[in-house]
Amino acid sequence: MKILVTGSTGLVGTALVRALASDEHTVCRLMRPQSKKTVESRDGLDVTWNPETALFVGVPGTGFEADAVVNLAGASIAGGRWTTKRKKLLRFSRIYTTRALVNALGKMNPRPKALVSASAIGIYGDRGEEVLTENSKVGTDFLSGLAREWEAEARKAEALGMRVVLARFGIILARDGGALPKMMLPFKLGAGGKLGSGQQWMSWVAIQDVVGILKVALENSSVQGALNIVAPRAVQNTEFTKVLAKALHRPALFPAPAFGLRLALGEMADALLLSSQRVAPQKLQQLGYSFLFPELASALKAVLA
Repeated sequence: MKILVTGSTGLVGTALVRALASDEHTVCRLMRPQSKKTVESRDGLDVTWNPETALFVGVPGTGFEADAVVNLAGASIAGGRWTTKRKKLLRFSRIYTTRALVNALGKMNPRPKALVSASAIGIYGDRGEEVLTENSKVGTDFLSGLAREWEAEARKAEALGMRVVLARFGIILARDGGALPKMMLPFKLGAGGKLGSGQQWMSWVAIQDVVGILKVALENSSVQGALNIVAPRAVQNTEFTKVLAKALHRPALFPAPAFGLRLALGEMADALLLSSQRVAPQKLQQLGYSFLFPELASALKAVLA
């Protein structure tokens, strides 16, 4: 297949592009105008596109086509305190970029058959002990609203005749990016411990499974709509802390109180560190997807190897 990828230089995008190229798919990274112009790269082709005009520019040759698109664009949720300016960036990099992408896809002839667009389990909000599936109602906080609008823009591709998959990512475990390196730092300094009460549920997934699931979403025409990309067994923060400490051969003796986290991080502390989301990969289980790392201990061992 010929696959377009936005957000190709991020954690998931880098791993996915590499995997798709190794499977001999043709991969085109969609780059913004300020990025390098169309050039050949090791894993595929870089194509410049302009979100403001919803046009691809510098496309080699004529009749530019693609079979599918993976939209992973979006500024890091944990990249800074949620000031008004930061929230505006988070919204623009997701909602408006996805809107521009769908508009650009609508101008292609023929159009891609599928759009796999990133979202997050933050759409469910803080839900305590409730087990959440793709059919669960969404939350009402900032992250929930952000994800809801993000998904709404991606769904507009359905009116263009495209199959749309909304990839609701959980906490992605990877050694060189995402949340895990930040979680590991206190333990490496000998100051790791549970966050707040430690009772909040954490729905995680290994980067290797993220790539495998995205490939299924691209290749299986029966997959559409919301898709929870999480491992089958969520754990509470207390357990996550113990397993991570063991994997790092470090103690877990210093809990971080909720008030301290809120003081340091503001609204972001409640949304990212203290909220509870016990998410189940119901659709993946119905599809019979076989997780490479269904258990946290084995996932951390593989990621940290």
